[in-house]
Order: sequence, then structure tokens, then C-alpha cells
Amino acid sequence: MKHNWKITLILLAFFLVAQFIGIAGMYNYIDTEKSQQEGKTIFKDLPTGERPQMDEKYSFIPITLAVLIGTIFLLLLIKYNLSWVWKIWFLLAVFLALTISFSAFINTKIALFLALTFSIWKIFRPNFYVHNLTELFIYGGLAIIFAPLFNLVSVIILLIIISIYDAYAVWKSKHMITMAKSQTKAKVFAGLLIPYSLKRAKKKTKTKLKKVKTAILGGGDIAFPLIFAGVILKEFGLWQSLIIPFFAGLGLLYLLLTGDNKKFYPAMPFISAGCFLGLGVIALISIL
Repeated sequence: MKHNWKITLILLAFFLVAQFIGIAGMYNYIDTEKSQQEGKTIFKDLPTGERPQMDEKYSFIPITLAVLIGTIFLLLLIKYNLSWVWKIWFLLAVFLALTISFSAFINTKIALFLALTFSIWKIFRPNFYVHNLTELFIYGGLAIIFAPLFNLVSVIILLIIISIYDAYAVWKSKHMITMAKSQTKAKVFAGLLIPYSLKRAKKKTKTKLKKVKTAILGGGDIAFPLIFAGVILKEFGLWQSLIIPFFAGLGLLYLLLTGDNKKFYPAMPFISAGCFLGLGVIALISIL
């Protein structure tokens, strides 16, 4: 096993909660009146402005390029030890995502205040509780931005590309491992951090966060299946989208049960396989 049963179940539970919070947020962004008028799912505008204008058929191309450019930028920051630039960049990204995510459930002004408070807290006074709490909402905010930009075919292509890239970045070039270690060291890791010992985590949170034995799950491993679920919500409906997290979770669980605790693994190939299996189940149900 990659981790013991306790940590495995906690990690899986956090993954599923983040998925369902994200789906609830996307559902709340649906403009019911316009959707009924136009006969298709229409999402409300974001509180921070309009979404990027993209052709749904080819939206996987600019998103893939953005991931590659972001990776190169982060590797350069790591190489030249510019962690302060990464912190500012990360702070802005977290603030934007939390504002959008919180606005799905509460008044926008309150959402802005909470997003700013938690973003600053997360970056400058990090602890495991605030870090993981915000992670549960961040990826819902990203999915609210990006899921409406895809159709079913383009999001399938995106998951395939990201899965191949993830496998290459972990098993071949290993730069994904370098980024994960550097982010953890700088205390600005994008993803879940589950400590093996909460007592030790409390003692070491302020100064030695990186030395606590911790299970991690990268942010992309949460965001991409959530975007996929958002497209299912858009194309098929709410109950169909709720099926996807369970199958994505099965893919993650398979990895956690079969993985070696001394090795790094790309999670996206397993999670994507679960997403595609879930899509197959949805298709089968619709036929029956």
C-alpha cells in the first residue's frame, strides 16, 4: 500500500468531498432561466469577470499549453530560488479560486472577504487545517471557470493528454517530483497534505512543516476530474455528474492500494481511467 488504511481513507474522503463541493458550486452557477430558454446548460457570469473565450471543440489546446507554460515558469522559479514570486502567484490564484467558489454559496462581498482572509492565512501562516480546508474549495472554483469551456470530446482529450504528461513528468523526466518537493519545502503546495501524526503536525506547523511525514495528492489530481464532472453536469445532468467522483475515487483508491510507499506515482492515469469508466456507466444507464 502507498499509505496505511487510516491515511488512505482520509485522503480518499478529502478527494471525494472536494469533488462534491465543486459539483455543488458548478450547479449553483447554472442560470436556470436562460438554460430553459435556450435548451442547453448556460452558466452565470463569474463575480470576477467573464470567462476566457474559447471554442469548445479545441479548448483542450490552450489549457494544455497553459499547463506546460506554468510548469516551465515554476521550474525556473525553483532553479533560481525565487520562492517569493511563487508565493505571490499562488496567493493570487488561491484568492481568485476561493472567491469564485465561495460565491456559489454565499454573498459575493462576504465571499471576497473570506477568500482574502483564508488566502493570506494559507500562504503566510500555514497549518494543515487551513491548508486542507481551502483545498476543498479551490478546485471547485477552477472547475467553475473552465468546465463550461469544454464539450465532452474536448475534455476527454484533455484528460488523456494530462494523464500522459503526468506519467512522463513523474516516471521519465521526474520534474513533477522536483516541483512537489520544492512546493512543500516553500510551504505553498497545491494539493492535499494529510499528516500521519496530527500531534507532531501541530508542534511543527509553524517552522518545520515539511519534516512531518505527510501523504500528498496534487491539485491537478483533484481539479481535472472535477472539470470532467462539470462537463458531464453540463452535457447530461446533475445525477450523472455525481457518478463521476465515485469512479474517479476508485481509480485513486486502486493506486493507493497497489502503490509502494517508497515510490512516486502519477495519479492522473488512474483517476482518468476511473472517469472514463464512470462515463461508460452513465452511457449504459441511459441506454437501459
